Amino acid sequence: MAVRKLAPENMQPESFVLSAETEAFAEKEIAKYPPGRQASAVIALLTKAQEQAGGWLPRKAIDAVAARLDMPVIRVMEVATFYTMFNLEPVGKYFIQFCGTTPCVLRGAGDIRKVLERRVGDQNHVTSDGNFSWLEVECLGACSNAPMVQINDDYYEDLTTENFEKLLDDLGAGRPVKVGSQIGRNRSEPFEAVNTLQDPALYDGSVVGAWRKRFEEQAKVAETGEAAAAMASVPQEAKAAKPTAGRPIESDAADTPAKRAKEGEKPISTADQKEAADSSKATKVEPKQAGAQPAPQSGKSYVASPKKKGEAVPSSPTTPSAGTPPSKAETRRDGSESKPGVIVDKDNKSS
Repeated sequence: MAVRKLAPENMQPESFVLSAETEAFAEKEIAKYPPGRQASAVIALLTKAQEQAGGWLPRKAIDAVAARLDMPVIRVMEVATFYTMFNLEPVGKYFIQFCGTTPCVLRGAGDIRKVLERRVGDQNHVTSDGNFSWLEVECLGACSNAPMVQINDDYYEDLTTENFEKLLDDLGAGRPVKVGSQIGRNRSEPFEAVNTLQDPALYDGSVVGAWRKRFEEQAKVAETGEAAAAMASVPQEAKAAKPTAGRPIESDAADTPAKRAKEGEKPISTADQKEAADSSKATKVEPKQAGAQPAPQSGKSYVASPKKKGEAVPSSPTTPSAGTPPSKAETRRDGSESKPGVIVDKDNKSS
């Protein structure tokens, strides 16, 4: 973030006093917070003071807000210099914030910039009549209506070199201007023909509750048995087809043991019994080989047994037993040998 500094001393006014309107606004804002928390209103008061000063914050205005909120001046100065919505230098009567980020550039913001440079001058420069100044800013959030600028508190969108030139002429002459889209677009609707949401039923209320009516009709069909009649009219091939996914849906038309028992038939069909009795389709079991023995088990135990009182602790396979020659003693990482009963420190000093 760029360093933001106050305007030079030759631009600073000698004094600044909060107006009656600003004082009334301050009272209303401070009342929103508990006693002793009036500092929470600092952004709101700085915004109002900037409006009173003509669109920017002189040093004296910052001091006045600090005194009104009983805050150290440096605390208010930190807020004013941090937020880019506070202008620290004089601006024109119509302060133009030009969006130069990618969506606007792709839609012709470069041409709008050329108009500003030709008619107003460089950034932060106020025209001789005091009407205009401009500044390039980050995205202002109206990308669908790019290119656009913000002038004071209003957005002007769908700009072209022609309609932007006319907009500046009208503002300079004091004539009324159209806020928002400059090509007649309704907010952020599609740029050309509007081809969505054209069904009149969406707006006359006729579809309200349609979903409930559909569910009620489906429930009625199920209660009157019309679903079973519809299933009976399905070809036999479709009935026998297995569902491709999900759980099979059972109905009275399905050939199930429950249905056969209900109709007085045997629950198990003759075809199923014949298939079950066919030995050629029985599951084959491999015979057990004679003399087969189970796999040998290890005799080692990996669970420590409790030691009886007075019994010696069994030696670990990794611990050298008494009488182990030095050549088989444990070798340290640094190459030295560790001897039983001898402690070797990091400096290879034995004790």
